[in-house]
Amino acid sequence: MAPIKLYGMALSPNVIRAAAVLNEKGLDFEIVPVDLRTGAHKHPDFLALNPFGQIPALQDGDEVLYESRAINRYIATKYQSQGPDLVPTPSAKLETWLEVESHHFYPAVSPLVFQLLIKPMLGGTPDAEVVDKNAADLAKVLDVYEAHLAKGNKYLAGDAYTLADANHLSYMFLLTKTPKAELVTSRPHVKAWWDVISVRPAWLKTVAAIPFPPSA
Repeated sequence: MAPIKLYGMALSPNVIRAAAVLNEKGLDFEIVPVDLRTGAHKHPDFLALNPFGQIPALQDGDEVLYESRAINRYIATKYQSQGPDLVPTPSAKLETWLEVESHHFYPAVSPLVFQLLIKPMLGGTPDAEVVDKNAADLAKVLDVYEAHLAKGNKYLAGDAYTLADANHLSYMFLLTKTPKAELVTSRPHVKAWWDVISVRPAWLKTVAAIPFPPSA
């Protein structure tokens, strides 16, 4: 069987999101470089995989799909019996927190990480107004996480690690590498949750493959 191919840049948070779940399932895969800086994501060969010209894309045998959360749901479902079950059903909490991540956490954390981490790597200067707005938005979101986790939830969906947790890994990790890491560390239950999910062997393997620049 042909190896699973994950197309994208290894430093992309969305590629990292998918790589984390592939590693959690113990699957062999290769990252096929698609360099956004050279416009490779707009090349006809890549557009044949993702007509929207965005990374990542995944090829698993004859199956080709894109959108990192869809990729993760596919991997977690197809390989459900391999490794931990990331999509136990039925699970109201799982479905809720998958949506919370994409509709509340991501819109606030993504521009924050870009301004504080990615933009400086590209030689730019963070926009203080954008940083302040999104930090305030994320603080409100993480207050909800703090209250939820304080109710005896070790993980977002309850007592077991699921896709809801895994989908947070890339941006939570990058957030902790910024000057706004206190958004995590100042909330004891959020910090305890992060301390647990960030030491999983599959995640440590994922982090080891992230090609951070020497100054990062």
